[in-house]
Amino acid sequence: MHEFVSFNHQITSSQKSFLPVISSAAFYGRGIFTTAAIFDGKPFLWEKHWQRLAENARKIGLDLSEFSEEAIENSLLEIVAKNKLANARARLTFFDETASKIWRNESKSKTSFLITTANFRAVSENFCLTVLPFSINSKSPLAGVKSCNYLENILALENAKANGFDEAIRLNERGEIASAATANVFWTKNGKIFTPSLETGCLAGTTRRFVLERFAVNEKTAQIMELEQADEVFLTSAGIGIIQVSKFQEKKFSRRLHELAQILKPQMESSGKKY
Repeated sequence: MHEFVSFNHQITSSQKSFLPVISSAAFYGRGIFTTAAIFDGKPFLWEKHWQRLAENARKIGLDLSEFSEEAIENSLLEIVAKNKLANARARLTFFDETASKIWRNESKSKTSFLITTANFRAVSENFCLTVLPFSINSKSPLAGVKSCNYLENILALENAKANGFDEAIRLNERGEIASAATANVFWTKNGKIFTPSLETGCLAGTTRRFVLERFAVNEKTAQIMELEQADEVFLTSAGIGIIQVSKFQEKKFSRRLHELAQILKPQMESSGKKY
């Protein structure tokens, strides 16, 4: 993480930003976030990120009335400039500072807002993928919400790395492919591109939408055997971009899709520059 952060529109050191210990954010992880890629000092797919933040806030009852899209966007550009960034990633987080009916407490502020920045995540050239038994509940009220209650995702990722893999596929309660621990998943078969439908409980990722808008992609429900029989598999997220999977479980894939990723990468960067 970089030295400076933006907390409630004020630039400060990351060591000087604090949340109330008695709050729904601290007690329950009640909050939402998004991670945006920064290209040439500008956020990529900003409108999609803001739209999802607003939708997620409504789903969990988080009050964003004190924040406007323009003000948040300006704060993002300000902290990117302060940290002297060209290509990096930024996490925008909204925290619920109110207490709940279970633990009542006086609070002057309803919602706090934080922007942190960091370099892009390092990605292995031989990206290995596994599948974990940590299922996603497609009927959960948090299904499809990028909330601060993110521990399941982190535990899934840590489990995969502890077992020698870079990421892990998570299935829902029906055994359908939903997503990776921290990314969306796509695969190809006989020249066609597939991805899990939102009905599986997967997150509506912004990079996922970017791909759907530019390619003919079949959104579907699928069992794990479809990944095992796929011609190629790749993951997408703002933090890693578009990554080809070299190995899923014991199956190794060709590098043919690497050309597709190279076609998409300059499109992503040019879109960020156009802003």
